[in-house]
Order: sequence, then C-alpha cells, then structure tokens
Amino acid sequence: MKASRVLTLLRAAWIGGCLSIAVASLAQAQTPARYSATFASINTHPPAPEWFKDAKFGIYFHWGAFGTAQYGYEWYPRVMYDTTSDIYRHHLATFGDPFGDWPYDKFITGANDKSGNFTQFAPKLVSAGGSWDPDAWAQIFVDAGARFAGPVMEHHDGFSMWDSKVNEWNSVEMGPMLNLARLHVDAFRRKGLKILAAMHHAFHFTGYYQFAPTPTDASLQKLYGKLPVAQENDLWLNKLKEVIDEFQPDILYQDFNLTAVDQTHLLQFAAYYYNAALDWNKEVVATYKDGLNTQGEVFDYERGGPGDIVNPYWLTDDTVSSQSWCYVAGMPYYTDAQIVHSFIDRVSKNGNLLLNISPMPDGTIPQRQKDILAAMGSFLKQFGTAIYETRAWTVYGEGPTKMGGGAFTAPTAGTPQDVRYTASKDGDAVYAILLGWPGNGQIALSSVTTARFPVGTGKVFLFAPVGGSAIELPFTQDASGLYVTLPSAQPYTTIAYAMKISMSGTAPAPTPTIVAPPPGGDIDGAADAASDRPDASGGGGGGGTGNGGTGCGCAVAKSSSCSSSYASYAFLAAALIAFTRRRRTKT
Repeated sequence: MKASRVLTLLRAAWIGGCLSIAVASLAQAQTPARYSATFASINTHPPAPEWFKDAKFGIYFHWGAFGTAQYGYEWYPRVMYDTTSDIYRHHLATFGDPFGDWPYDKFITGANDKSGNFTQFAPKLVSAGGSWDPDAWAQIFVDAGARFAGPVMEHHDGFSMWDSKVNEWNSVEMGPMLNLARLHVDAFRRKGLKILAAMHHAFHFTGYYQFAPTPTDASLQKLYGKLPVAQENDLWLNKLKEVIDEFQPDILYQDFNLTAVDQTHLLQFAAYYYNAALDWNKEVVATYKDGLNTQGEVFDYERGGPGDIVNPYWLTDDTVSSQSWCYVAGMPYYTDAQIVHSFIDRVSKNGNLLLNISPMPDGTIPQRQKDILAAMGSFLKQFGTAIYETRAWTVYGEGPTKMGGGAFTAPTAGTPQDVRYTASKDGDAVYAILLGWPGNGQIALSSVTTARFPVGTGKVFLFAPVGGSAIELPFTQDASGLYVTLPSAQPYTTIAYAMKISMSGTAPAPTPTIVAPPPGGDIDGAADAASDRPDASGGGGGGGTGNGGTGCGCAVAKSSSCSSSYASYAFLAAALIAFTRRRRTKT
C-alpha cells in the first residue's frame, strides 16, 4: 500500500471529525500477518468471502489456439498425436502429419492446410476489421446476469493469452499479436464485473503431450511441456505470478492435476496470491479440483455438483455443450431449461456456477450460445432477488428430479413438481423456486413446516411479471407444510417461477443491479499496483496490527464535530506508526 492510501484515509477521517470513524479507517489500513508457504498458513485464508457467496453466477470461455481446428474437442492438441484417434486421422487428412510437416505449433505460427487455406489462431478486433469485440462480450455477460467473468488465460496447450515474459509462446509475440487477456479484463472491469483468471497449465507438463515427440529446440520443448521437471515447475509458478501481478484477479481458478505439481511451488503460489490480495486490500478466491483443501480454497466440481447441501461453500464449472469446452463445428447444446434449472439447483445446495461458452476462433459468439445466456439473463432479471445475496436454506428442495451427486453429471431440466429453496441472509424470507408452472390450484410445499419456518402473520408472494407487481397469494401452514393457492389463471410464462415466503410480509425487492465504476475510477477496489509490493512467495514479517487508544471518548452518535487537537494528533500518530510498520515489512 502506498502512502497515498494512508493519506486518503487520514483526510477522510479528519474531514469527518469523528475519532471513532478515524480508528475504523485506520484499522482498515492495517496489514494482517503475511501468509507463508505452508499449509498451516494458507489454511487460515478465508476461502469464500461474502461477495463470492452473493455473486452466484460467472462466465468464462475456452478460446485459444487449441480450438483453431474447430474439430473434436478442446484436447485436440493432445489427441492429434494419438495415432489411434479420429482426431489424428482428421488432422492428417486436413492439415498434414503432426509428426512431420504439421505439428501443433503451426496453429500458432500459421501455415496452409492441404486445401491451401492459411490457418492460424489470430483473431482481430472489430476496430481492425475483425469479428472480436471484448466490449460486446462484456455487455452480453452483464445482460446474462453474471457477476464475475474472465478468460482461460492458458489452457493445457501451453499458449499464454497475455504478454508473458517467461513464455515466448504468447498472444502478444505470436498469432494475434494482442494481449487478449488484458483487453478482456479491462472490458469486464469497465462493466463492474469481478475478474476470474482461469489457469489450466498444471496438466501442460504432467501428461497432456504424452503422445507428442520431444523436440530438440529448447523453445519448442517449452511449448510442448518437455523441459526438465524442475524448470517446468518454476515456469508453472512464474506464469501464475505474472497473471497475479498484471491482472489482480478476484478469483484464480485452476484446473486439475495440481497433485502433480511440486508441493513447494504450489504453496508458494497460494502464499504469493494471498499476500498480493493483502496489498490490494481485497478478498480473493482460489479454486481447486485437487491438491489443495477447503480450509483456504474453494472446491470446484467439474460439470456437476453435490446431491444435497454441502458446506463449505463450493463452485461448479460447466459448459453449454456436452461435446466440447471449445467451439467445434456442429457442436450440440444443452437446452435453456437444463442450464437454468441446474443453476438454480446448485445455488440451492450452497454453490456458485461458472458457466463456460465456446466462441469461434475469430471471436464470434455463436447465436445459440447467446440465446442460452439470454435465457439466464431473463430469469435473473425477473427472479434475481431469489438468487443473488441469498444462502442455502435448511432443505435444498423437493420433487422427483434429482440433480448432481458429484462431478461429471449432466445438467438436468426439472419438472413443474420440482421446487428449490434459497433463504435471505436476514432470516426473514425463504424463496421457493418452481421449475415449471404446477397448474392452477394449490401447491403443497412440504418442507416449509411450522417447525422449520413459521410464517405466522407473514405473507407469500409470487414474483411479479415483467413490468408488473408481485402477486400476494393465500396460504395456510401447519406441521405438514405450507399450502399456497395459485392464481386461477397462469399470470405469465417463463422458464421457472419464484415465490417469496416472508415472515414480515415484505414483497420481493427488485433484482440487485451490478454497479459499474465511474470512468477513470478504481474498478475493483485494488489499492495499489502489484509492482509496489515485495515478493510474497513465503516469508513472514508481521504487518502492523496496533490500534492504540486515543483518549477521546466521543461516540459516532454525538461526535459530528469532534475536533479536539488531542484526538486529531493521536489519530495522525497512530496512522504514521502503522504506516512505518507497513514499510518495514516491505524492506
């Protein structure tokens, strides 16, 4: 943290004239103890901050050189070397011999296929006559209801989508000649989205290219994950440090095979990221599929989720297609109901959804993928209060359709007999989300008993139709459940329906909106550039934690003009002491 941050807090507290506010501001400026590269230390990191639990929905995308062939699936660079595979035969017929004239690196450097078509991953911005528009992507994501978003910054193939100084195989030096990740991140932050950085490079050097030959050229050995193991582990860590320092991500997602990474390097990564977050003065999330634990990180279920409510808070990443994570020609898609209903189910079980889309290599988002995102957006715009800023209730739901049960369970559409529950954080409301219109008449919510949630003199509302008002519904409740009478005519048609069951009788509030930063403003609360901080890979230091007494007894309620010189100088002295301690930890 720079001196300007402390001075800003001093100025705010001085103007306010209240010592209580000043002390609170000073406490915010203090630096907690640094993290060290041990499980004992990183396990003390809070894994899922409130903003993450409130956010519920994010979007990322598999888009890179690995999808240039638009065939098979996202592991094309690996499987093209498996001589028993269909992808190998396709590559041989379409491009050439992967062991001879057409290895994977040609998709990055560019070459003609067998029909004479020049082939290269080199998307161009709309402003340069191309099809890629990161600002348009950002608006699509916001309209879909996402609260966080970000790119796959490197997939298993080893091609970095930022201006890497440790990996020459990157999108600035080759292919697009653009810092793709930077352009995306800036566009997303301008819309107020939290930033996710997805790194899949643990598998890059631990098995992805097992069928590929080892090149003699050292640079190609780096691309194909064939360097000596010690160098590969260093490269794995250094790529992460670059991403952390340049992008200051709110969420750092890692794909599988962390168990194959040297554990010392893995712990150094975690300590580096968490110490960086202390310097940025923001709460961050690291996700994992293996190699770490839920004490300091968030577990990610790939393509799935639990069958019941699970604590601590978790994440699932899923995609719009059953075939591939990247775009391939003719790829099938899940239905809108499968995506939206599975999302509701996951939220009801104490999780977030990170949904992947698959843009085409030139940067076009296919219309069917836009339609899926629009369906999510329509649901969240109308019923978002039952999703955002809620928590899992004591029961996730009821009905015949079972979803989840682990990783790699396909998204499932519910029925009108299926209900999923969420709860307001203040305890006043339970939201019942119906996965279809159950018909006119009465619906029985057997989980909402007087023992679990006594509604008493409260009210039940059906969420409003678009542009309308919430509909109050008659109900009765006893030990066997809540019995709600629905409107005699279905008031509107949508992919799911939400009811608010409120003890206080408060109608549903409007869906909370995302707040974009002002032009030129601090986008995400990061205080200072990462370049101002020391190497955070381990070591300790303390960081100032003192908050000494001031001698001024004023309270907020009666201190609007507290201006005693003692209070002012005491606060100034405490701030300077804290700042001095802070600087010591950096030297």
